[in-house]
Amino acid sequence: MDPIASENKTGAALNAQRFQMLEDIAKELQGDVTFPTCFDVVVRLRKALNDPDVALGHVVTLLGAEPLISSKLLHLANSAAFCPGDNKVRDLRGAVERVGLKTVRTVAISTAMKQLILARDMACFSELMTSLWEHSLQTASAASVIAARLTRINPGEAMLAGLIHDLGAFYMLYRAAQYEELRVRPDTVRYLIIQWHESIGDTLFHALGLEEGLIEALRDHDQPRPVPVTPKSLGDVIFVANILGGGLFEWLGQDKEMVAEWEESLGDTYLSLRDEIKQRCEEIRAEFV
Repeated sequence: MDPIASENKTGAALNAQRFQMLEDIAKELQGDVTFPTCFDVVVRLRKALNDPDVALGHVVTLLGAEPLISSKLLHLANSAAFCPGDNKVRDLRGAVERVGLKTVRTVAISTAMKQLILARDMACFSELMTSLWEHSLQTASAASVIAARLTRINPGEAMLAGLIHDLGAFYMLYRAAQYEELRVRPDTVRYLIIQWHESIGDTLFHALGLEEGLIEALRDHDQPRPVPVTPKSLGDVIFVANILGGGLFEWLGQDKEMVAEWEESLGDTYLSLRDEIKQRCEEIRAEFV
């Protein structure tokens, strides 16, 4: 067979799979959405929730490392069934306290079981998933510290926003694993995610029923813009936290020195928080030991 013809065929098939994935995503986001995020976190969360004597604080911390389940619980807590008025909750503790541990167990374990079943097809992207989860955890920790130290924004709300800011990228990894041509080309998948995860994430947040204010804060979180001297909104907090969290997933294809220069442009106000952010991140990880 002509090698050039074979290469063209492969390229055509690859492009077809890219477009098919985007079409399938558009259809799937019209219904209930479940997809894997981090295998280890889901396993430990399920184990903890099966303990009838588990402490509420421990549950909140564990949920604070699981983006999809956190999003679903926040939406449930603000639904008409649990929030008939306008008293919306914006952090995980408030959501857990409102719906109660029994409902948390039902939602979290049900979602976790579905995630574990789906995760068996994700082995080809395990490294990317781990990197993305680590970045999400660091961003969540940074957002919490920035909000507490430099703003009047609820640190719990900021932490939740930081945790879920790249949920669209997790979802795209799951969808990419459904296509043979993409499973064997992680670099192509990385490129697709860098290009599309924000817009798909925006649609995903709407599908999950999150509030428009939160969705707006997460929109364009990795688009270059001047660093705010002082964060004035949740969107500012997430933008800076994403940088302090390494901007790892968005910037995998960029020069490391360029990323380092961008981080240094934050200035002492933000960079001085790094030790506290690291400590906060380690505290969350310690809950999984």
